[in-house]
Amino acid sequence: MKLATYRDGSPDGRLMVVSRDLRRAVDAGTISPNLLMALDRWGSTATALQQLSDMLNEGRAPGAFDFEPARCMAPLPRTFQWCDASAFLNHGRLMERAFNTPPIPDFDTIPVMYQGASDDFLGPHDAVPLPDESLGIDFEGEFGVVVDRVPMGATPEQALAAVRLVVQLNDWSLRALGPREMKSGFGFLQAKPSTSFAPVAVTPDELGDAWREGRVHLDLEVEWNGAPFGRPNGREMNFGFGQLVAHAARTRRLGAGTIVGSGTVSNADRAAGSACIAERRVIEIIDHGEPRTGFMRFGDHVRMRARGADGEVPFGEIAQAVVRHPGNDKDVQ
Repeated sequence: MKLATYRDGSPDGRLMVVSRDLRRAVDAGTISPNLLMALDRWGSTATALQQLSDMLNEGRAPGAFDFEPARCMAPLPRTFQWCDASAFLNHGRLMERAFNTPPIPDFDTIPVMYQGASDDFLGPHDAVPLPDESLGIDFEGEFGVVVDRVPMGATPEQALAAVRLVVQLNDWSLRALGPREMKSGFGFLQAKPSTSFAPVAVTPDELGDAWREGRVHLDLEVEWNGAPFGRPNGREMNFGFGQLVAHAARTRRLGAGTIVGSGTVSNADRAAGSACIAERRVIEIIDHGEPRTGFMRFGDHVRMRARGADGEVPFGEIAQAVVRHPGNDKDVQ
């Protein structure tokens, strides 16, 4: 099934079930008012939501209406925990060169992960307010999973079995702030603004053969200001989501609704392009001795959509513009 969240004036929005073709939707509020509560009671809500989804796809759902992605918040507008990895080693090695940092110990065998802010996710068409163009505004196309409760010390197999939903996201970065925060040893804070999500979260079965080995085998198409930028495929994750979730749960329990991200989708074949500007810049440095592509400016827009071999776009798309934060003169030091 496919789930979305409409704005209703509340912080968590109103839960919607969306048809497989993303054309129709139906209010699921009588089953659960929002997605976070549905995940917390997944054992009792999943069956009812699936039944509603079946009725919608068969054209039998009372009260169905045309789906409007522009009304969507992030599927989970806020949650208890958001952990993002760097599971595509090709990207990670390029970023080491970009930031001129020493190789990360055990990078090939132990996932790299940071804990981001999970209290203010952005919807797929929300403007992205940021304080200053000079901070190196960059997009990062990723996939992620939303899990049920995961016990401390779960195995990768147990962790993968706890995946309830798959999402597509844009993990915004401010590259000018990243190097210092990375070298501090405490990880990202200011370098990572609010993350954006495509409108629809899907259960793994909706992806069919595109969900294998805990990986999303779909191209992630990225456009910047209307021009194609990249279409890397999610199959090249060096660590699958089972391994990533188990890594996050090694010394703690994970609550229902925890989101774990893949990190920037990246392929070894350069013909696939990139899912972030920093990666292209590093390739330009390797090839030409200097970067030739600048970062985003206010008014720039980015579009991202995962696409299958049949042309289907299972998550819908992210389409956002970067704007100047209206209060930046007084709020940002």
